[in-house]
Amino acid sequence: MTTADFASESDVTSETFTSAIALTPAEPEHFDLAFTAVTQPCPWPKAYGGDLVAQAAAAAMRSVTDGKTLHSMHSYFLRPADIGASVRYEVEVLRDGRGYSTRQVRGYQNGKPLYVCLANFAAGEAGGTFESPLAEVVPGPEELPDSAGYLAERVGGTMTAESKAYWSGGRSFDMRHVPGPVYLTVEGKQVPHQAVWLKPFDPLRSVEGLTDAQRDLAALVYVCDYTILEPVLRVLDLSWARPGLITASLDHAMWFHRPGPVGDWLLYVQEAVAADAGRGLGTGRFFTRDHRHLATVVQEGMIRTA
Repeated sequence: MTTADFASESDVTSETFTSAIALTPAEPEHFDLAFTAVTQPCPWPKAYGGDLVAQAAAAAMRSVTDGKTLHSMHSYFLRPADIGASVRYEVEVLRDGRGYSTRQVRGYQNGKPLYVCLANFAAGEAGGTFESPLAEVVPGPEELPDSAGYLAERVGGTMTAESKAYWSGGRSFDMRHVPGPVYLTVEGKQVPHQAVWLKPFDPLRSVEGLTDAQRDLAALVYVCDYTILEPVLRVLDLSWARPGLITASLDHAMWFHRPGPVGDWLLYVQEAVAADAGRGLGTGRFFTRDHRHLATVVQEGMIRTA
């Protein structure tokens, strides 16, 4: 894999994400419906975990045809996925009720299951409203450097030209950290929390089989995995380029509280909850610029150091 696999500063695009969730219907082998999707390029030995969760979310959403909206997902990562290879997603229709529907999705590659999730959908009904407040006061995204600007003159650790290009423009979203990133060193204080401003590099393209609202929901699923473990790395004084560091997603849960625009800047507020025995747990909340709380994420990951 070379830097040509990733966008240069002049042609950064969000198409990597929309290509990831482009599903092809297939004949089911195990359950009720099946789709295939291809994992996208990245400079690591195995595919990005967010590909799997977003592809599974898209498969589950395409199986619900009565207007219900995805409101939660609970996932386990069983095996690493090969890059640039097809994953087969089998969808089991567990229940279709008047108010709620439930799906199980399993991802297979090379004949083995590598991912499984339960996804629940709700019709929605009248009720009270409450939003978790955004207590933090953080600089706006316009005041912060983008990843390309931050990394332009920096080298060190295990960073390669490929990983630098990927962090700068290969992930479909502009990401701006508060405090600074943890790419090469832990910028800022060694604290168990951070925030990341997120925005697609360009307007999201339409995705066959999904409404724009479903595509936007899948975008949250996709992008959340990139940085959810960073508060754990930050408090442990670990950077992504630290020699010997190996991380992997273990399990993941996400709740979608209300729809909101994904084309504008979102603030992803994150916190480390625990770290021990080679694992770390992080939480995150997505907010719009006017402080609307869209979604909440909890993820545990393996964090192994040499």
